Amino acid sequence: MDFSLTEAQQDLARLTAEVTGKLVTADRLRELDKNFDADGNPTVRFDRQLWSSLAETGVLAAALPESVGGSDFGVLEQTAILREIGKSVAPVPYLWSIVLGAGALAQFGSAPQRELAAQAASGEVILTAALSEERNWELDKPITTAIAGNGWLLTGLKTTVPFARQANRILVSASVDGSPAVFVVDPSHESVRIEDQIVTDRSPEAEVEFAGTPAELVGTLEQGGEILTWLLERAWLGLAATQLGVVEKGLELVADYAREREQFNRKIGSFQAVAQRLADGYIDVQGVRLAVQQAAWLLSEGLPATAEVHTAKFWAAEAGHRVAHTVVHVHGGVGIDRDHIVNQYFTAAKHNEFALGGATDHLRALGAQFAAE
Repeated sequence: MDFSLTEAQQDLARLTAEVTGKLVTADRLRELDKNFDADGNPTVRFDRQLWSSLAETGVLAAALPESVGGSDFGVLEQTAILREIGKSVAPVPYLWSIVLGAGALAQFGSAPQRELAAQAASGEVILTAALSEERNWELDKPITTAIAGNGWLLTGLKTTVPFARQANRILVSASVDGSPAVFVVDPSHESVRIEDQIVTDRSPEAEVEFAGTPAELVGTLEQGGEILTWLLERAWLGLAATQLGVVEKGLELVADYAREREQFNRKIGSFQAVAQRLADGYIDVQGVRLAVQQAAWLLSEGLPATAEVHTAKFWAAEAGHRVAHTVVHVHGGVGIDRDHIVNQYFTAAKHNEFALGGATDHLRALGAQFAAE
């Protein structure tokens, strides 16, 4: 494996950092976290100005195939962008609309679906993916199903769908006669019910119910398992890459604070207990960075990466928990103040941790992978 960053990774990371550095400020994040704006309109934790800037500078399209208006970069470059988005806790749906939505349609979609991907690359439309749902554990089958009639009709319930209200189309995983498949759905259809859900970092997520909703199949039924695996692995890796940026910046903030804050006429960073917490945090961040880079490189080379993706998923969730709590504990009372920038990194890290899942699921998946090998 090659651990060195590509020139494209470095350039896209710098460009993303430049755009987010100008537009994502503590004041802007606080503004988006309000329930209502100055005119009394409900606010949503989605920075449309930032999204437009990322589209105008070419960040959105860069890592997509040329067939949909991109520069034909790939997973490595996308993880570099996601890392910078995590560093600024930028409230934009890059992972969901570009990496998953546009990426899957560009890879597996029909000509009209690829046109939809091109519109997402230019920022004209927003895509998202509905992959999470409650399960019937006795049958181990998803609730969401699709049946063929006069076209495909989708019935079921998905939870924590990111940016569901803002999306023009949703990619939905479903079961067809017990086999997985992926569909594109228009959320504005009258048969779709969207109900907002409250999540840790107040990002826009929703429960989405389909009741005989018209849907377009992505790829073929035979490709259903492949497409769903493609989406899940990139979703997990994308969340891990975002988490990497969050914990990197969080550790940087707490290290700066430890160098400046004094107690008993000493910098608190000189206290052994604080220094040990920061050292542990540094090791955790390095672990996430290594795991993310390894999984991204394997996927970019078209090599099997299931175990490595789950390793990155595990590290991001576990390290995210530890680093987030270190950031708050060392900062003391201000760390839990919702108006303080540190709280943005704490809640972002916790949200990613919960989205990625607990250690038990990761270890079970890794054990099954190694047993199969």
